[in-house]
Amino acid sequence: MKIDVLTLFPKMLDGFLSESMMGRGRKNGLLDVHLHDLRDWTKDKHRQADDRPFGGGAGMVLMPEPLFDAIEELQSENTHRVYLAPDGDPLSPELAQDLAKKEHLLFVSGHYEGIDDRVRTNLIDQEISIGDYVLTNGTLAAGVVIDCLARFIPGFLGEEKSLTNESFQGNLLDFPQFTRPASFRNMQIPEILLSGNHAEIDKWRHEQRVERTRQRRPDLLKD
Repeated sequence: MKIDVLTLFPKMLDGFLSESMMGRGRKNGLLDVHLHDLRDWTKDKHRQADDRPFGGGAGMVLMPEPLFDAIEELQSENTHRVYLAPDGDPLSPELAQDLAKKEHLLFVSGHYEGIDDRVRTNLIDQEISIGDYVLTNGTLAAGVVIDCLARFIPGFLGEEKSLTNESFQGNLLDFPQFTRPASFRNMQIPEILLSGNHAEIDKWRHEQRVERTRQRRPDLLKD
């Protein structure tokens, strides 16, 4: 999968995309990610990419010209153009799974008070929010979406089974996890996990997922 990220601060994602599973995914050719500085498409000596909003108000708005030029240069026939915005579609496993099927994703990061709405109206295919809060810019949000969708790329996780019981799969939170030693400071792990009876272990884990969801996120069980 090819991914382009258009932002004023490309270095914000350098370390994130080079470490851990993201770094391995890129090294193994599963992700082809490129970061682009929007200022490279400006035409004045000050490399100005933003200006004051018409109608007054605080903050600055990203100008349409560099955004149009950048998106039109980076896109291709199969590009899915995504703008990260607080009022976009809420990020979910289902949305991430759908994005993972795209051939080419172009993420547009807003900054300050956002981007000129003519860009959103004419060049954006989908708007995504990672939560009901506001960040200083959408670059970190783009990183979160990339991390989320990458898990659905075949071969990225190595063990595809790990996707089946993750938090929010099937509207349930994850079950409790334990590792060695079985006894630590007089705290014992549940005996069922030592039984070797995988059918009973799966049943216990499902019950734990339901109970944890009921206690912590009952809203997920309303449907």
